Amino acid sequence: MTGASTSSSPRVSKELKTKQELEELVESYDNWLFDCDGVIWHDMELIAGVFEVLQYLRKKGKKLIFVTNNATKSREAFKAKFDKLGVEVHVDEIFGSAYASVAYLKYNLHFPSDKKVYVIGEQGMEHELASEGIQYTGGTDPADNQFFEAFDFSHVTPDPSVGAVMCGFDGKINYTKLAKANRYLRENKDCIFMLTNDDRTFPTASGAQHPGSGALSAPLRYCLPHLEPIVVGKPNKPFMDCITKVHQLDKKRTIMIGDRLDTDILFGINGGTASMMVLTGVNKLEDFEAADAPIKPDYYMNSLGDLKAVIE
Repeated sequence: MTGASTSSSPRVSKELKTKQELEELVESYDNWLFDCDGVIWHDMELIAGVFEVLQYLRKKGKKLIFVTNNATKSREAFKAKFDKLGVEVHVDEIFGSAYASVAYLKYNLHFPSDKKVYVIGEQGMEHELASEGIQYTGGTDPADNQFFEAFDFSHVTPDPSVGAVMCGFDGKINYTKLAKANRYLRENKDCIFMLTNDDRTFPTASGAQHPGSGALSAPLRYCLPHLEPIVVGKPNKPFMDCITKVHQLDKKRTIMIGDRLDTDILFGINGGTASMMVLTGVNKLEDFEAADAPIKPDYYMNSLGDLKAVIE
């Protein structure tokens, strides 16, 4: 089975249980795209069996790519986490939404070298912008991270060199950042409005859901209803375009593995790849088993670690 539009004939998700079914899965796909949170790890703990599965897939010559909507970390920061967990991963195998957004801005939209990006986000976005030689402002700048002082509108003056506003997750989101971004998007000619992703929530190790990047950018979308942002992260096509362009992937031999229907699985469907759901994260079986469920994976299993059965 391969990915298809959710508007086509009803999809049936196949549960993979036997060793033969798992072996057939491994032989069917050369390129394996993985979400991270809820698939590879929970916080700083690897999900049981994942280490052995990833090693096995590498030995089989599979291409492994790790795809995350988390825009707070750079690729190097994600690699440091993999290193700490003892998992072999190379920087060019990591695609965070921060890097994909920067790459899309530079290579697809041909962002002018004399323009700046106003950042609503954290260091991961700044590092990725710097890695591609793009100037930026805002972000972690202390001047934009004041919380408890009375807001002074006279300090919000549009910098004409800002040609894009890029929004990701920002744990220090405040009125100053929103006010500046609003003025750039309203007053700077052809200013690009870009979201690294529009996730409503993100999960924590305890299972609690907290406001995600999409929720944090909602004030700007509400006060600028005429301006549709470019959303790069999963499940949107720009992210898949970035990955397939860099790695020259054959989509018919590619599978996306995730724990969330509206980002990971829909990403595979929209991108024209196969998709597999694991039940170690956000969504559970009841979320897609109904005949009228709007998003269904091609395959599902309890955990990525269950693929250990093909090794034993």
